[in-house]
Amino acid sequence: MIPRVLVATAVPAEQDAVARSFTADEPRGTRLAGGVALRRSAGFDLLVVGVGPGSAGARTGAALTAAALAGEPYGLVVSAGIGGGFPPHAPVGSLVVADAITAADLGAETADGFVPVTELGFGTVTHRPPETLVRELTAVSGALSGTVLTVSTVTGTAERAALLRARHPHALAEAMEGFGVAEAAAAAGLPVLEIRAVSNPVGPRDRAAWRIADALAALTEGFGKFAPVLGSWNPYDL
Repeated sequence: MIPRVLVATAVPAEQDAVARSFTADEPRGTRLAGGVALRRSAGFDLLVVGVGPGSAGARTGAALTAAALAGEPYGLVVSAGIGGGFPPHAPVGSLVVADAITAADLGAETADGFVPVTELGFGTVTHRPPETLVRELTAVSGALSGTVLTVSTVTGTAERAALLRARHPHALAEAMEGFGVAEAAAAAGLPVLEIRAVSNPVGPRDRAAWRIADALAALTEGFGKFAPVLGSWNPYDL
């Protein structure tokens, strides 16, 4: 039996977009701290984890622990939703599958510039999804693959966008939850993915340029192609 997949989204609209790609049941009875309910479909549990890496990590960790204690451990964790794309590499409406999930602002500012926490001798700043699974997902969907950055503050200027790309030349998108979800998955010894549909360019905040509805539609369409791959993937094929 293939273990279930936990799909973590920041907000209900993203969860709804994923759920539209297959028939989902009503939220099951088990509720986690804070009244968070899991929404179950065939092979998948959908969980709203909140905005930001802290909330995402805490709620994902709670769900993973509850499943393990119930004797129904997950085999894979997916952070899914919309996010900003770095132009021209990831245009609005495109899908990005992370080949690296990186905390972009976890570290220290110094006189010589930003120093990631790893160079300070602590922790990690990057989690890497299974390479074979990333390849399979991009092959069935035409999605892009590259680094997805996790930020605590959304980029709002061209200068900041350029700085992030200079530090992370393979970055295609930014969002706010992936690294938190990945940390929880790693603590549970589970593989992790991050999937983002691009709703806006990373850079100056121009709400008129945002295409949230289009990005949610792209997430639904993309997840419809991803689901068969995710549901049949063997976690031992790392």
